[in-house]
Amino acid sequence: MPGDAAAADAIDLVIVPRARDIGSFEVRRALPSAERQMVGPFIFFDQFGPVLMKAGQGMDVRPHPHIGLSTVTWVYDGVIQHKDSLGFDQPIKPGELNWMTAGKGIVHSERTPPMERTAGQKVFGIQSWVALPKTHEEIAPNFEHVADAALPLLSDKGRSVRIIAGSMYGERSPVKTASDLFYADVVLEAGARLPLPAEHEERGIYISEGSLTIAGDTHEAGRLLVFKPGDEITLSTETGARFMMLGGEPMDGPRYIWWNFVSSSKDKIEAAKDDWKRARFSIVPGDEKEFIPLPET
Repeated sequence: MPGDAAAADAIDLVIVPRARDIGSFEVRRALPSAERQMVGPFIFFDQFGPVLMKAGQGMDVRPHPHIGLSTVTWVYDGVIQHKDSLGFDQPIKPGELNWMTAGKGIVHSERTPPMERTAGQKVFGIQSWVALPKTHEEIAPNFEHVADAALPLLSDKGRSVRIIAGSMYGERSPVKTASDLFYADVVLEAGARLPLPAEHEERGIYISEGSLTIAGDTHEAGRLLVFKPGDEITLSTETGARFMMLGGEPMDGPRYIWWNFVSSSKDKIEAAKDDWKRARFSIVPGDEKEFIPLPET
């Protein structure tokens, strides 16, 4: 309720993302941060866009490797073409889900499809990484695309909740995950209210558009709010808002991050660096001419 000090104290951290240039455009990175490495298994969280790409312009993230994580691409606006070393060639559109698990190693690229590059398009969305438990870090890579109609959508009282992964409000996404987590895309109309479930120990929300009010305090877009465990929290908005709910159970220990690699072992990261440098990773069919070199530092 407005003015409830206990609810206000439920916010553990407010993280302001830092801007990074990835070549095609700028992204805002909320995780990892100096204050927090993970929220549940979510170890990387980027907002890309919104940006208007004119005719002839496009995103070109050249083939690059991953280990020890799942990449999760969620698009608000625009179309992105995913290709990977397993042979998947899949466009992702708003409301659809691409869940790519690297496991012991995968290579992929993300580009603007030819039609959208010719016509131009607005691009806006979220790229996140989910760290894998130690028991799954060496599994075989896999890829799953889930159409929007297969993802549960809860809608009432000016509230729309699309459950991307895990379970919330009695519904479960069909996507297979290696750990207990939740992830949802939420849209609230002006004046709407929504309780944040308390069953998971680690919880956060990232405000993509508009603003949210919690215990009388208003938080603007471009903020990751991390909550303390167990507290009952109600989210409301006077103007309307779109945000991501994310979190889950704590990971089984910290993770090392270097470039596109995540692991519980420094040795595994060093081995992955050497494998990429020596071209031991599989290639991306149809996208063999380019790649991102191993960084020098």
